[in-house]
Amino acid sequence: MMRLFDSQVLLRTAVAVSVVLTAVALLLFQGALGAPMRCSGEQTICINSCKKNPDRSTLSICITNCGVRQSACMKNGCWDSGFQKYCGLLKQ
Repeated sequence: MMRLFDSQVLLRTAVAVSVVLTAVALLLFQGALGAPMRCSGEQTICINSCKKNPDRSTLSICITNCGVRQSACMKNGCWDSGFQKYCGLLKQ
């Protein structure tokens, strides 16, 4: 009888510790996941994408297009990648 009680207490304690650790982890990572998106961040991603293209003849055109998109984003808070448009970005 005593062993059954001990194993139940141990199981409940383990579950409680797991729940607490999960909650703490979620709170710590919430800041990174909830960071606001910025126009400047999207421009950086755009330029990095341009640099990954093996066709170097289009690099300057691609980077110029990133600048045009950045300028528009600074005015309206929306980034238009050509494939997708999303709004609500910080104009920084």
